Amino acid sequence: MLNLSIASIKNKKVWQEAKIELPEFDYDKIAANTRENPTWVHFGAGNIFRGFIAVLQQKLLDLGKADTGIIAVETFDFEIIDKIYAPYDNLSLLVIMNPDGSLEKKVVASITEGLVGDVSREKDWNRLKEIFTKPSLQMASFTITEKGYSLKKISGEYFDNVLADMQNGPEKPTHAMSKVAALAYTRYKSGELPIAFVSMDNCAHNGEKLHESVEMIVKKWVENGLVESEFLTYINNPSKVSFPWSMIDKITPRPSEAVKDSLNSAGFENTEIVYTSKNTYIAPFVNAEGPQYLVIEDAFPNGRMPLDLAGVLFVDRETVDKVEKMKVCTCLNPLHTALAVYGCLLGYTLIADEMKDSTLKKLVEKIGYEEGLPVVINPGVINPQDFIREVIEQRLPNPYIPDSPQRIATDTSQKVGIRFGETIKAYVKREDLNPMTLIFIPLAIAGWCRYLLGVDDNGKAMPLSPDPMLDTLRSYLADVKLGDSESVGDSLKPILSNGSLFGLNLYDVGLGEKIEGYFKELVSGNNAVRTTLQKYLG
Repeated sequence: MLNLSIASIKNKKVWQEAKIELPEFDYDKIAANTRENPTWVHFGAGNIFRGFIAVLQQKLLDLGKADTGIIAVETFDFEIIDKIYAPYDNLSLLVIMNPDGSLEKKVVASITEGLVGDVSREKDWNRLKEIFTKPSLQMASFTITEKGYSLKKISGEYFDNVLADMQNGPEKPTHAMSKVAALAYTRYKSGELPIAFVSMDNCAHNGEKLHESVEMIVKKWVENGLVESEFLTYINNPSKVSFPWSMIDKITPRPSEAVKDSLNSAGFENTEIVYTSKNTYIAPFVNAEGPQYLVIEDAFPNGRMPLDLAGVLFVDRETVDKVEKMKVCTCLNPLHTALAVYGCLLGYTLIADEMKDSTLKKLVEKIGYEEGLPVVINPGVINPQDFIREVIEQRLPNPYIPDSPQRIATDTSQKVGIRFGETIKAYVKREDLNPMTLIFIPLAIAGWCRYLLGVDDNGKAMPLSPDPMLDTLRSYLADVKLGDSESVGDSLKPILSNGSLFGLNLYDVGLGEKIEGYFKELVSGNNAVRTTLQKYLG
């Protein structure tokens, strides 16, 4: 049997017989180097990190182009470290699921430490502070989801723990951004050492979001006399501290039972799927698709590792922005959200199965090719036509990617502004385009509003995915009754006019009434979702 441990992977023969690729570097040497001279800390120890980012560094280590690994830090879900990192010597097994059903398996050993980033874990927190005093540290990267950067409630008020952090200073931070600010302060106090804070989260202008949140914490600390004003100058000096933008793209869904069974039959023992108290699905293995993209603004004041050798594209900020808009606003994420809300309504549990539904496939083709591509600016480093074709023809239909519409529907209120609002704004700005000609993006927005009722197309109660605005949004729709279009009334107005949701008031650009019309059709009775989609998509 194959056990995931440093001792076990040194017995190369049994792993090779199981057709599992092993790291080619001297793990003990790399771990020792990393402990003394760390170069890379990563916050957010979940699947996208383990199945993509950590693999990039492993490639450099295998090539002999790096001599340190990555230190993983989890600031939110501590069980990830306790149950998935510590028991397996920080190793993981990457399983690439190809469209033909074949599996490529690789042990990932580039993560040399797993730490809980919280003052309640004194040993780990002190180690983290020690790391930030090291001149060798070049980068702290992040995959903590877009929510991780938010300091405020929906009401616009600061979260209670953020307010407490602003009053308490850098000694005992509780919010992720306060922790980053506190560690930056440690680095400042160690001689204003340079560092790049690199958000790799799947959200637009991610580096800007990270910078703004850290800066706000620091400003309050300065105002409250808790840190020197020079610290604020330090984090705002790009020659000392940078916040590069990036675009990341790779699907790393929840652990698959089918993959688990396949690994067990191959003699791999460590396949227990853990469901944490923070609602994380995670396992010693990570299943993922093959295609992947990472584009990063080349702004590293303390130098960087040659990740371009592992396929990372280093470009200027403007190019990152173009790639980001291409992916998030037109060629992938809007398609995902449309599939998510309609998939839930129509009873699908797998994105790939939705792509076998000719009506849903046509919907995403219309949103992507017809309504999205006209506003895409070619970033030069990735061809938009090739990218969207790969998404629609290879990635979304991959039957071996266990990605569900329910997972993708999570936090949709935080996404609609970028995924649909940006394209609508582009139509408003362009003289040759008119937002009132849009059909399918408004239909997707109407589908989301229909989803919020929590009733599927058969009229049965349907669980809704977590969303910080769920209760507020559903309260607007409380009087809407399936089968009674007249009950809609003005219920959508607080949603569709909300500039913070969509980036603009949809009534001001002539789309509010259109979406209301679609919504009334979608709630006209049982099976109205299917009927409405077929009406507009043939």
